[in-house]
Parts: sequence; C-alpha cells; structure tokens
Amino acid sequence: MAATKRITADVVVIGAGIVGTAIARELSKYELSVVLVEKEADVAFGTTKANTALVHAGYDADPGTLKAKLNVAGNALYPKITQELGVLYKNTGSLVVALDEDQMLHIHELKIRGEKNGVPRLEVIPAERLLELEPHVNPDAVGALWAPTGGITCPWELAIAYTENAVLNGARVLLSSPVIGIDVHEGRVTTVHCPNISIDARFVVNAAGVWADDIERMAGRDDFEVTPRRGEYYLFDKRASRIVARPLFPVPTPFSKGIVVAPTVDGNLLAGPNSVLTGRKDDYATTAPGLAEVLEGARKLIPDLPVREAITNFAGLRAVAEPGGDFIIGVSPGLSNFINAAGIQSPGLTAAPAIAEMVRDILSDVGLELMEKPDFDPIRKRPLRFTELTREEQARMVAEDPKWGHIICRCETVTEAEIVAALHSPVPCTTVDGVKFRTRAGAGRCQGGFCGPRVVAIIARELGIPVEKVTKKGGKSRIVMGPSKEPLLECSCSVEGMEKEVGDDV
Repeated sequence: MAATKRITADVVVIGAGIVGTAIARELSKYELSVVLVEKEADVAFGTTKANTALVHAGYDADPGTLKAKLNVAGNALYPKITQELGVLYKNTGSLVVALDEDQMLHIHELKIRGEKNGVPRLEVIPAERLLELEPHVNPDAVGALWAPTGGITCPWELAIAYTENAVLNGARVLLSSPVIGIDVHEGRVTTVHCPNISIDARFVVNAAGVWADDIERMAGRDDFEVTPRRGEYYLFDKRASRIVARPLFPVPTPFSKGIVVAPTVDGNLLAGPNSVLTGRKDDYATTAPGLAEVLEGARKLIPDLPVREAITNFAGLRAVAEPGGDFIIGVSPGLSNFINAAGIQSPGLTAAPAIAEMVRDILSDVGLELMEKPDFDPIRKRPLRFTELTREEQARMVAEDPKWGHIICRCETVTEAEIVAALHSPVPCTTVDGVKFRTRAGAGRCQGGFCGPRVVAIIARELGIPVEKVTKKGGKSRIVMGPSKEPLLECSCSVEGMEKEVGDDV
C-alpha cells in the first residue's frame, strides 16, 4: 500500500468544473500556493461537460439574487476572458419566443426584470422582425425578447483553458483525487484528504457541483442540500446548423428556462434540456420519454427540426441547492476558512468569471493575503487546430511534421499531431473523452466510429501503456477488454486521401 504523501497549500479548491477552474485561475494571479483537486480523471467531466453552452444575458433571474448579479457581471467578462484564454465565444444575441399574446405579457415582464438586473439593450420585437432574424422559427410566433448580449461558448474548452493557464502560473492540479475526508480543528479546516495524499490547507473552497453538500458535511456542516436535476439533449450534425443563428428560448417556467434550440460554437445544433429531479448524483441516463419531451418542446420553436440529422443524445445534471434555490457563495457557518461556491446551476457557466472574483474577495475578507504576481501571464494560446488553418499553413505544418498530414478523425478533420499535443498538454489528458474535449476527435457525425480505435492506439503509444488500459473517462471505463492483436492505426488516412474523397470539405 502506497504511503500517504503530505503537501501544504494556501488554498485548496475542490472540484474542477467551470467554477472551480475559474477560481483556481483567478487565485493563480497572486503569490499563493493553489491546489485544485478533482475526483474524475479530467477537468470538466461533471456538470460542465453536459449543458447548453450558453452565455446568458441575465434577464431571467429574480432581481437581487446572486444569480442575477453574477450573471450580468460574468456576461460582461466573457469577451476578455475568452480572448485571453484562446476559447471560442460568439456574441450571437438570444431570443425568447412568444407563441401567443398571453406569453407576450411575460415577455414584457422579462424585459422589466432584465432591466432591473442591469442587462443592456433589451428589446421586445414583433413577429416580422423575429422572422427576419430567424426565418425557420415557428410562423405562429407573435413576438420575442431580443437580448443582444447573449452568446455561446464551449464549457469544457473554457474549463480546460482556465486550468492550463492556472497551471502555467503555478497552480497544481490533482486529478482522480476524490476528497475522502476533511479535518477540522477549532472552527477551521486544517487538512483535506484524498487517496494517497493529504493537503494541509490555510483555506478551502468547495466548488464540488452536485457533490458540494457531501463535501461540506465532511467538514461537519449541513447547511444546504443539493438535489440534482437531470436535463436531456439532442445534438444534431453540422448540416443542421443553418436552422438557427442564435439561441432560441421558449417563455420560461418557474423551474426551467425551457427547452432551447441553439447553435454551438463548433457548428452543430443543440436542443434541450428537459428538467427531471433525480435522487442520484450519477444519473446521466437518457430516456425515451425525456427525449420525446425535448423534441416536442424544440419543435414548438422550430417545427421543421431535422430529426434525421441527430447524431447523439446525452444528459447533464444541474446542482439545485435548497433552501432558497439561489447560488450559495460565502463562508460556511462555523468554519472561518471554508468557502462554499455551491448550488451553481444555470446561469453558472455565464456567472463563473464573476463567481471567481467574488470568491477571491471573500477569501481576502477572511484573512487571505493577496499579493499580485508581477509575472502573471493571462494568455493561454489556443491550441492549433488543423481545420482552423489556411491551406498554406496546413501545408507548412505537414512539411514540418508528417503527423499533421495524418487524419485520425475524418468527421472533424483532426490530425494525429493535434492528438499528440493534447496528450502532452499542461493538464494531464489520459482518456478518450479527454482527447475529444481538447481536439473534437470523436465529436463528429460518426461519434468515434471511425477514429475511436486510432485514438486509443495513440493514447497507448504516447502514454506508454497497453491499449487495454486506455479508458473512455477514467476508472473502469476501459475501451478494450483483453490484449489487442490487431494494429489500430492502419486504417487512418492522409490529407491527400481526404482531399480525393471529400474535396473542398477538408
């Protein structure tokens, strides 16, 4: 049995979702030792990997709530943050569509609420303008709320970028490191225990998503309860992307923003989620009734939704905290150095940059000294993607390294060089899903049917492990059962072969 290693940290951040990674990056700006711990094999493998990827304008939350305040503040930070970190972000604007005059009354209420929250340039538009903006919207629509500050991004790409930049600025990341115990002495957390490592900490931030209440209970408190709410989705092929140009919302209910139809920054189309309370924190099931509900809701907005272009379904969990239902951000009662960032459901992705600043200020208020690093580098260069290069740049890269001409994922035109780079990035990438989140290999129409075995072979080669040890997402999720007898890379193709096959689509 391996001996337990002991380290020290000024701040331990528990949970490497979008909130925890944003906090870690924010704290890496200062002369602090920061350790980010995550139970999964990679960052963004929890709630962050499965949501609607929207940058909300901020009209939906009740005025005066943390959701309202941090949504608007976070939205304003997105252009700068995504530019610094090399992450895709599009300021598309968004629309809330009314299908009858009663719903138009609620549209006007949303506009008033949004203005109270500080959302700029909200406008109620008539059906004619709506159809000009979105020609495929339901022709029965009578009007909409136009929110120009809405947008779209990629949540796992942002979480990865936050983490990489934090690591490059001195933070440490411990993956596959679930918290198994927390020591408390005289009203202060002293140590966070993970398998094989214990971290003596001056301060702890609990950003553990749906597990945040369990983490707080490890520290002897029981101030809130997280009830996960499952949402199911349809993802459509890029050929369906012409259907909408920006996120389309229905008029919201008290429990949900409703089933949305939205483009993704990578060119796909997304529909969902529904909203189902589930008693399990690992319930990522998709169900026939749930997916039927998603389609029914999506077709109310886009009647001609091209269902045949659906390429996959998935589900995500939202961390609904009670009592109150608002974000829970602050010092845990009775624990002077333990800060909760819990109950972060929608609009948590949008609010994450502002949540990070709020947690930083709380830490300062309770005694953490914040001295800025003179050499902090806010820039994380965007990894090279073959599809984003010009023909001339592609040719140069292939000439310098033949792996750039070796196409592994034909749907997304991902090269072997991109996968190798991902496997040797600043944040350890060891799984098939980790490669997909960094390169999009396996995210296309065939969902890894062609490139999957080749990705497994590259992971095994680069990490020096047998192919049967490669996993989809860590733990016991092995791809290959038993020794492999066949070489897995033989059936990939070259750039030249791709050009002959699909011409200008390369």
